[in-house]
Amino acid sequence: MPYSTDRDFIHPSILNADFMRIGEELDRISAADSVHVDVMDNHFVPNLTFGADMVEQIVRRSPLPVDAHLMIEDADRQAPLFAEVGADSVTFHLEAARAPVRLARELRRKNVAAGVALRPATPIEPLLDVIGEFDMLLIMTVEPGFGGQSFLEGMLPKIRRARRAISEANLEVSIQVDGGVSRETIEKAAEAGANVFVAGSAIYRANDCAAEIEALRELAAAHQH
Repeated sequence: MPYSTDRDFIHPSILNADFMRIGEELDRISAADSVHVDVMDNHFVPNLTFGADMVEQIVRRSPLPVDAHLMIEDADRQAPLFAEVGADSVTFHLEAARAPVRLARELRRKNVAAGVALRPATPIEPLLDVIGEFDMLLIMTVEPGFGGQSFLEGMLPKIRRARRAISEANLEVSIQVDGGVSRETIEKAAEAGANVFVAGSAIYRANDCAAEIEALRELAAAHQH
């Protein structure tokens, strides 16, 4: 399920949802393109959320495709499990993978989009020669692990470098941003070259999730790189 790079995608993060009413919370975001599920193991990041069993339940209940972001150790062994339970895209962290290209190829063989994520302090340059092995590059715009953090504007040059390299190589690789995405920040991220936007609190704290999703989509489209 490679993402088209000629349009913008809004992926609400259920990290900010009411987990006691998860079915209703999924329905509230049905106007979005995908549901972003943050998987945390309390080792790679200091927080604990879902495992593969919960992701499988979300897949069954969700009106949208599931975009699984794995903030977990031992990605080489664990990531394929999330493809097997039905996630449409699986993003693992470069910092947690011993053989990222091999893992991306394994995920693609399982017919899911393969994404690779970078923490804010991880440079983009080591990935650029192999970026075509991935469907999506996730550039974290906060430190991973907790929702509600402020967008790190220092990541905009990294997004620009990545988009330039992808364009120069004539590749179809989406750039996702995750962290502090809101009406105030989405335009800057879109201008820099991102086209997939994870927004949690901005959407779930809105009175009308569908209206907020549309507003974010319009802002991103108006400022697309």
